[in-house]
Amino acid sequence: MSSERCDIAIVGAGPAGMSAAIVAARLGAHVVVLDEQRAVGGQIYRAITDAPARRVDLLGPDYAAGRTLAEAFAASGARHLTNAAVWQVTPEGAVHYLRDGVTSTLQAERVVLCSGAMERPFPIRGWTLPGVLTAGAAQILLKSADVVPVEPVVLAGCGPLLYLLGWQYVRAGVPIRALVDTTSIEDYRRALPHLGGALAGWRYLKKGLSLMRVLKRAGVPFHTGAENLAADGQEGVEALRFTVGGKDHRVETSTLLLHHGVVPNTQFTWSLRAKHKWDDAQLCWQPEADAWGALDVPGIHVAGDGLGIGGALAAALQGELAALGAMHALGRITLGERDGLAGPLRSALRDQLRIRPFLDALYRPKKANRIPADDVIVCRCEEVAAGDIRHFVELGCHGPNQAKAFGRCGMGPCQGRQCGLTVTELIADARGVTPADVGYYRIRPPIKPISLGELAGADRSVA
Repeated sequence: MSSERCDIAIVGAGPAGMSAAIVAARLGAHVVVLDEQRAVGGQIYRAITDAPARRVDLLGPDYAAGRTLAEAFAASGARHLTNAAVWQVTPEGAVHYLRDGVTSTLQAERVVLCSGAMERPFPIRGWTLPGVLTAGAAQILLKSADVVPVEPVVLAGCGPLLYLLGWQYVRAGVPIRALVDTTSIEDYRRALPHLGGALAGWRYLKKGLSLMRVLKRAGVPFHTGAENLAADGQEGVEALRFTVGGKDHRVETSTLLLHHGVVPNTQFTWSLRAKHKWDDAQLCWQPEADAWGALDVPGIHVAGDGLGIGGALAAALQGELAALGAMHALGRITLGERDGLAGPLRSALRDQLRIRPFLDALYRPKKANRIPADDVIVCRCEEVAAGDIRHFVELGCHGPNQAKAFGRCGMGPCQGRQCGLTVTELIADARGVTPADVGYYRIRPPIKPISLGELAGADRSVA
């Protein structure tokens, strides 16, 4: 096992992580960025440094913008540890990671967690069938390896990513059999009071309308207000069933891509026992932090979508603010310097977030797609169904941690990432209380899989 020390350790090399590193390094800090990918970019700018021109053009200008940020990061002087899977961060600032089969520790004065977002679980009947993927997973294949489906696909759910991927697929020549949108007239009514903020962020609205126009010109069939989604199939997915206005539909496909938004990846912050709050607008848990992303765990900051969903540009600004907060806490810049540098960043961040209330209201995932029927699998790792969870509640289970004891729910390789939100909401619904009353899993290291042999090489003083 090897170890080293640094001023600031940054976990994640997406927009927030790169931006935080650039600012901290420019101000004189010894910065180390750890990321499990082989190159910078995170999910949004994945493989941006070596993407061929055709792929960059296909994915669009928002993806291309990541190259400028990646180049600035490369020139910043921050140390970048690639292929580094961080499996534990301690309250004392020790970052334990696995790289090339070797377990190492980085001891930092301050840690900035930039773990980003993950797709919200979308538990419907048949979602575990081969051929059913998330839209985000499909986009990763496109970004990293130019891999796209050959057979016609169906995209189903709601949210901007669904239309962005559809637009990218049209440009890549991928046949789209249907785009099935769960967004209804009621959703537009709910979003209407937030239209002022949306108009202030008119560039995002213009981009969204442009994506839709391209899809319609390409002849992609649209179904809006879809309900009762279910995937049919035996050995693999064969079709998507749904209803619109009470009328049944069945669209055949061997590739079904599901999506209804992204949520903060909070595994690290939960493992640190930081305070979290349930955000009813985004229907997810968010770590509580101050204006500089500092948690109630001293020395630990959070930036980007791991703090709350705001998008790539907002994440970059939050990364810069977290770096300024960390540098002031280290005594490297004065209060006046910190606040002076932060002023324009806060103004830009407000501009970026103005459209969020509109988007959160418009693309609010339907209850039926978050809290499924009894026969729907919730925990894919341990094959626990929604009915099992409801039965656990009848037996006295009050929260997700008890659900582990009742039926191993959340004890699989994903550590509850794919079922945590669903289990929280299922139990809350069954008990007639709020998700905040139910809580979340008690996350323990290792956050990422590590073998016993690899763990045996770690520092035995680690708690």
